Amino acid sequence: MGPDFRHIDTWIFDLDNTLYHADTDVFAQVDQRMTAFIGELLDLDPVAARKVQKDYLHAHGTTLSGLMQEHGMAPEPFLSFVHDIDVSMLRPDRALGAVLAALPGKRFIYTNGSVSHAENVLAQLEITSVFHDIFDIHAAGYVPKPRIEPYERLVARGAFDPGCAAMFEDIHRNLKAPHTLGMTTVWVRSAIPDDGPGDGETHTHVHHQTDNLLGFLDALQTKLS
Repeated sequence: MGPDFRHIDTWIFDLDNTLYHADTDVFAQVDQRMTAFIGELLDLDPVAARKVQKDYLHAHGTTLSGLMQEHGMAPEPFLSFVHDIDVSMLRPDRALGAVLAALPGKRFIYTNGSVSHAENVLAQLEITSVFHDIFDIHAAGYVPKPRIEPYERLVARGAFDPGCAAMFEDIHRNLKAPHTLGMTTVWVRSAIPDDGPGDGETHTHVHHQTDNLLGFLDALQTKLS
């Protein structure tokens, strides 16, 4: 049993596959467009481009970071291209919006994507107004999760005590840095392969787990009230 939430006054949520279910295939579109971008940039067939994409993801934290470091690429064209997607399959989630709005304190989005992508998704879900700020890859200086430096920048920008903050994230390794900083961590498990702990890894950086964010927050709200 991890720490409870009675001391929490700052709530931080990842965006993709956290605030909506992975099976909506929203992020799958981003993933496919990353492969297409790499194929065009490096003149590779789709299979080779896909391999580069995943190699950079695992070696550098994000595909974008790998492209920037290995090829000196400017980030803006990549971000604009990969986030030019259809989010119409996302339905308004007023129940989620209500339970988020009821959380005491401030609420932030922290995404390895762009502000424009986050705004697009939040608008489609109709939950934009419940968040006080969006911290994106640009605000992070293009240093991605899971490195600790962008989390430190988030804390500085938000001017909050990490010991009074909770981080919700669908990729468990992205919870290691907030755990180190003293945040309460919640792993929102998705059906995407390879997001769980690998062989020999433990869950010590994960305080709580759920595969139903709305249900988790609803139960939490009952305990806090």
